[in-house]
Amino acid sequence: MLETAARRWPLDAGRPWTAVPVWTADGGQHAMDWDWLTHVLVPVAAITGGMAAGGMMIAVLGAPLLLTLPPQRYVALHQLLVTRFDPFMPICILVALATNLALALTASRAAAQALYAVAVLLLAATVYVSLTRNVPINKWLKTLDPEALPPDFDRLLHRRVRWRNWNLVRASFTLVALAVNGTAIGVLL
Repeated sequence: MLETAARRWPLDAGRPWTAVPVWTADGGQHAMDWDWLTHVLVPVAAITGGMAAGGMMIAVLGAPLLLTLPPQRYVALHQLLVTRFDPFMPICILVALATNLALALTASRAAAQALYAVAVLLLAATVYVSLTRNVPINKWLKTLDPEALPPDFDRLLHRRVRWRNWNLVRASFTLVALAVNGTAIGVLL
């Protein structure tokens, strides 16, 4: 009985614990079920998380090619790619993070909530690595003219390697978040 009571909303013992009280105009109350929200959030979280993971994989698979390019071509190609990925990737990652957070709070099973919370942490780590490691290098590369690179640019190869290494880290976070998200979907099914 205690376990059942902990899983039920105390104001309405016949509804799942994900129900929230809603007060009506006449002072009464009824429970609002969050199942409809789950049906909207689950596909949005999975699709945006999948698009983010796919975008990261494109960058991971393309990074070895970028490292082999001469400096002028590297800078020009990097600048072209960043302008294509920049508006797309942050939106996908932030929407995936927000929807996973909402699911961590509203999913109908505790195991799914825990899995969605793990996905949130992984996506937050992706955002952190992006903002503190990759974006500063991207911003620096945007300021360069591919035809007039600094004389010591060849010596700065470590920045290319650092960008690639941090990209592997954030791609790993995003891919694991997608796998955790898929596992949470399995729990809900």
